[in-house]
Amino acid sequence: MIETIITHVCPRCGSVNLVKNGHDYKGAQKFRCNDCHRYGTLVPQTPYEGDVRQSIEQAVTERLSLRGIERVFGVSRRTVSRWLDRWIAHVPALEATLVEAQPDDVLELDELWSFVGSRAQQRWLWLALCRRTRQVVAYWLGDRSETSAIHLWEQLPYDYARCHSFSDKWEAYRHVFDHKRHRLVNKDEGETNHVERWFNTLRQRLGRFTRKTLSFSKRDDMHEGVLRLFLYQYNLSCIS
Repeated sequence: MIETIITHVCPRCGSVNLVKNGHDYKGAQKFRCNDCHRYGTLVPQTPYEGDVRQSIEQAVTERLSLRGIERVFGVSRRTVSRWLDRWIAHVPALEATLVEAQPDDVLELDELWSFVGSRAQQRWLWLALCRRTRQVVAYWLGDRSETSAIHLWEQLPYDYARCHSFSDKWEAYRHVFDHKRHRLVNKDEGETNHVERWFNTLRQRLGRFTRKTLSFSKRDDMHEGVLRLFLYQYNLSCIS
């Protein structure tokens, strides 16, 4: 029988006078040096390569939860959460991704139900989609009141705000949008087909917006931040 003896050496002082002292949150063995009193793992984790971070950023917008990313890529969800905060903080304004509006452009408006923390805490996504480019022109996360409709109107870029638009017959639109350029229609008229179909895409790409899911958001800033990251990537894909 062949026996292999492994000798651990303190990375600070080179001493072999080490004792085991617990594990970190990943289960790696920690040691304590009795000579210099250093405490921790012997081999520090190397930084993740750039392609790993890029793959994880894409996975966030492909319906993978943080725990799912942790299982697939072997990266702690705490680390992924820190990266997410950094990525979200550097997402450019949505208006920077838009192509130039045309005089005959048409906007389709609709709302999507979601929640944060529990189903009792509803968050309605108000969204304006350009029929020609399929780009998301503006959005607002809030309740389903007239106040949110006003916020959506205020988010519209100036050139797109002059376009004709369609929505369902939710009364908030009637009170906020100009009746000369905006028309309330029934679903069966087909004037809001594209934005309704886009909401299906959103639910398929972000588990946070699925009706029945365990991947729901726990924080409002993360709920909107991941949405903003997705919209930025989506709008750019419509150009290429």
